[in-house]
Amino acid sequence: MYKDEMLEKGFIRFHAGADIGRLYSEDQAWIAEQFEAIERAFEDLPMDAYATGLHRYRRFSRAVILPWSNQVEWLPAIVNEDGDEVAEYFQGAFNPEFKDAYRSFPMLQQEMLENELLKRIIQFDFAQTYWDKRDMVMPVNVGVHFVKLKVERDGDAAVSSPNCLHRDGEPFTFAHLVRRQNVVGGLNVIATVDDVDQLPGAIDTGHIFADFVLTEALESYGVADVAVSHYVSAVHKGTGDEAGERSMILIDYQPTVVKPL
Repeated sequence: MYKDEMLEKGFIRFHAGADIGRLYSEDQAWIAEQFEAIERAFEDLPMDAYATGLHRYRRFSRAVILPWSNQVEWLPAIVNEDGDEVAEYFQGAFNPEFKDAYRSFPMLQQEMLENELLKRIIQFDFAQTYWDKRDMVMPVNVGVHFVKLKVERDGDAAVSSPNCLHRDGEPFTFAHLVRRQNVVGGLNVIATVDDVDQLPGAIDTGHIFADFVLTEALESYGVADVAVSHYVSAVHKGTGDEAGERSMILIDYQPTVVKPL
């Protein structure tokens, strides 16, 4: 549906809920029911241990997708020294805040591993990607991040990592809005790969391909890591009384045999 655009531009914007409904002939009532379960899962996100004071909450799980059948299979957890089930995330040199470091996150809840809409989103995103033929005869690794930025007081800022234009180190990454409530900020910027480690305000405006704010549930975008860098600005509490929240599903794809990007 968007593969040619991804190949041509290096990024795409779309609405996962509407597109999945059309592609898989799923009615909106089914999508709403499945999505409500996803929303509930975000109420139980633990604090990101790598983001002290940054008002970030996170879970993460790994899966594989089989290109020849489109089957999604979740990978087992790692049990850490405290007996907790976790999944590890490694970006090599692509995250300057955690260069060549493994980060360990609590796994997604079992209900989410069984959520059919989440599986459809993984499959839909994968269908928008492009690969070498040799990659298509092996499982493709999938990382699924649930990330919430939440601010409860005026003056607080919730910050994503890394807080600059960056590449992720995986060939493709997709972002899906779950909830945006009483926040300002959260501006997404897509720019050239030459502008990594910079803030958007410090680069030539001609290097910026797009800037936008996600506002609707399941409004989405995807990037090809070889073609563009991307960034999201910090969020602050809005003028309402309730806490500010920006919750996202982030999904990345990595071949079994990793090649230099």
